Amino acid sequence: MTSFEIEGKLHKVFDTENKTSSFQAREFVIEIADGNYSQFVKFQLVQDRCALVDNLKEGEIIKVSFDLRGREWQGKYFTNLNAWRVEQAQAATAKSAPPAVEGTGDFPSATDEPASFDDDLPF
Repeated sequence: MTSFEIEGKLHKVFDTENKTSSFQAREFVIEIADGNYSQFVKFQLVQDRCALVDNLKEGEIIKVSFDLRGREWQGKYFTNLNAWRVEQAQAATAKSAPPAVEGTGDFPSATDEPASFDDDLPF
């Protein structure tokens, strides 16, 4: 299944609901700026992932990783955006950046392999 990511402002966090004795779900909404109009998109967290939004505050910019889920029930079709990772956007950016390398000012050692180029550009 394909996963998606989106960033937006955390608009609303709902309480965790116990749907059955063994299943819980929690919803939250993010606001996405779309030109002159804002879009409000609702996501669902399930089971142990319900706690992913506990430490986030409404108004924060967050990054949501999610899957599309769909099902049919009595001739009606339902679609859920099933979030599986939620983090502050700044934290997400820091995690995806390459790690900082503490240098000594030395040039690469002789054991470092040179980069190879497969193009035919003259420079």
